[in-house]
Amino acid sequence: MERFNKLTLALPFAALLTLTACEQAPADTAKEEEEKQYAIPVETAKVQLADVSSFYSTTATLEAPEESHVTTRIAGLIKAINVEEGDRVKQGQVLAVINAERQEYDYNRAVAEVKIIEQELDRLNKMNNKEFISQDTMAKLEFNLQAAKAQRDLAKLHVKESFITSPIDGVIAKRHVKVGNMAKEFQELFYVVNQDELHGIVHLPEQQLPSLKLGQQASVISQHRSNSPVAVDANVLRISPIVDAQSGTFKVTLAVPNEDARLKAGMFTRVEIKYDTHEDVLAVPYNALINQDNVHAVYVINDTKAERREVTLGYRENNLVEVISGVNADERIVIRGQQNLKDQSLVEIVTPLGQLANNATEQTSQAAPQ
Repeated sequence: MERFNKLTLALPFAALLTLTACEQAPADTAKEEEEKQYAIPVETAKVQLADVSSFYSTTATLEAPEESHVTTRIAGLIKAINVEEGDRVKQGQVLAVINAERQEYDYNRAVAEVKIIEQELDRLNKMNNKEFISQDTMAKLEFNLQAAKAQRDLAKLHVKESFITSPIDGVIAKRHVKVGNMAKEFQELFYVVNQDELHGIVHLPEQQLPSLKLGQQASVISQHRSNSPVAVDANVLRISPIVDAQSGTFKVTLAVPNEDARLKAGMFTRVEIKYDTHEDVLAVPYNALINQDNVHAVYVINDTKAERREVTLGYRENNLVEVISGVNADERIVIRGQQNLKDQSLVEIVTPLGQLANNATEQTSQAAPQ
């Protein structure tokens, strides 16, 4: 009897479990189907034909090919200063004036001595009885005249040197004296630098020597503005014919145009030297790549699904990379959202907000009455 009661209780419980399982099975199946039908939003772009170049990246310090430490050849008080730091000057422009009263007195005395000797020679040459004049006397007067003229020219040069002029076109980078200072002989007064063209000095490994040639293109990038780096086109000006035995590098000089003065001498810059260019090759954005175990792949849109394809890469230039094999021209690839995909995932292509705004603007302009 007790056994019968236990069996009676077990049968309804088993039936309840069976019913619950039957109800859960369709719910689980529906959930799996819903997951299978869920489309992952992605952004896409077309595989394009482009020119992609190969670069060697390094660093360089910029130097000014023309610079001058302007000194004085005479001693004296600084009488006037005509320029300040940052002023652009021309070759021969007067930068400062030194009090040259002493030099002017020496020049006037030298001029007077020349006139005295010339008058004496003129008087002797006009004499009728030249037999009373010895040849030795005439010769000494001729030599004295030459010496006096040399002394006069030297004194004139000292007066001229009291006007301190710039030997080159450029900009006043430093001014070392003030009005009223006592300038010593050969003291530096100004530092003038010409930055219309700068030189970038780089040292490359000897393995790169066969890849370089004169006139080769390069880019000089300054990071002095973190949010807006300055990039300037340059070219190879000189290549050293020797390799340094200590470092295993050779010196390369780049010519960097700088007419707008965006770059300054002494700046530390990044340099990218262009080695080669592949023209009209298949290229994709670098951020479209998936790298797994050193194997690169992209997701190609096939109807409503994303197909994973392994690709072989070539040159890379900025955010553009050459694809040697794996994709075809005009195929659409995923450039955003690919981290959430797997092969044959269902996708939904979305348009960026910026592109939507551009499309709306174009439609509005086309609909406007002419």
